[in-house]
Amino acid sequence: MLEATKTPETAPLAMAADVEPLNPALAAEAKVARVAVTVFPLLVLVAGVAGFLLPGAFQPLGPAVPYLLGIIMFCMGLTLTPPDFAAVARRPWAVVLGIVAHYVIMPGAGWLIAHILQLEPALAVGLILVGCAPSGTASNVMAFLAKGDVALSVAVASVSTLIAPIVTPILVLFLAGSFLSIDAGAMVLDIVKTVLVPVIAGLMARLFLKNLVAKALPALPWASAVVISLIVAVVVAGSAGRIVAAGGIVFLAVVLHNGFGLGLGYLAGKLGRLDDKARRALAFEVGMQNSGLAATLATAHFTPLAALPSAVFSLWHNISGAIVAAWLARKPLQDSTPSGS
Repeated sequence: MLEATKTPETAPLAMAADVEPLNPALAAEAKVARVAVTVFPLLVLVAGVAGFLLPGAFQPLGPAVPYLLGIIMFCMGLTLTPPDFAAVARRPWAVVLGIVAHYVIMPGAGWLIAHILQLEPALAVGLILVGCAPSGTASNVMAFLAKGDVALSVAVASVSTLIAPIVTPILVLFLAGSFLSIDAGAMVLDIVKTVLVPVIAGLMARLFLKNLVAKALPALPWASAVVISLIVAVVVAGSAGRIVAAGGIVFLAVVLHNGFGLGLGYLAGKLGRLDDKARRALAFEVGMQNSGLAATLATAHFTPLAALPSAVFSLWHNISGAIVAAWLARKPLQDSTPSGS
């Protein structure tokens, strides 16, 4: 479930940051957290370089990108459990605040940055599309590493993914329609097919094939890491001819976008009077995106260049997330006030 790759840590999750008991999927991944946090960005970087240097080898895989994303989302579904959704009922205010902050801050920041930097239409749409995507599931692990509220993080990520078929196309149409023509109806169908159906299938498999899924859980982060890296290679290959000219401005836009999300996500939790653990969780839930979905939609509905911000975001938000998580982990929690309910 890393962007679905979750990256676990050597210490048991139940002992870290005083977090409440988590679902077994996160516990199963706890043995390799630090390694995956480091290795995943390296895999994405290697994949991007390979796509740039050998575009002919990856461009033919373009039609397979939706199916590759489906694999990632199926893995995400396998890691979900009923208690993850029960967390929503236990603390609706905190979850709703996280969802609203995510779908307001990141789309708005993408639109603002695209205008300030005067990005060409394809890149502007690609950046906005990243902002309109649901939470990246690596956010759950970053919240854990930062001693944040992991249960809240999982709940926000799950709900933001499930409502994405409706929310994402509407936001893209509203914010990006002035740059390029948007077929919101087709986008809804694509998100349902590549996100909602695989997640539900994974959740059903988790419920009815418990023993088999339990054996597969430790391998899921690595399977997802390989698949998302392959998506990045395909996306970069599709726009290889434009990367030299556009790479610098895209990287600046992505760094600003991700930075706004992390900072304003934490601030949203503070303004919502949530405790410090919940604020840390919201920082990652707002600032980290499902860039695999954004890349898939950009490839299917726009031009290969529009998928470039997603590829860069996929690399950068895991690097920045790990850095911010390590920094926060060294800071004592400011309070122990219960999160919103």
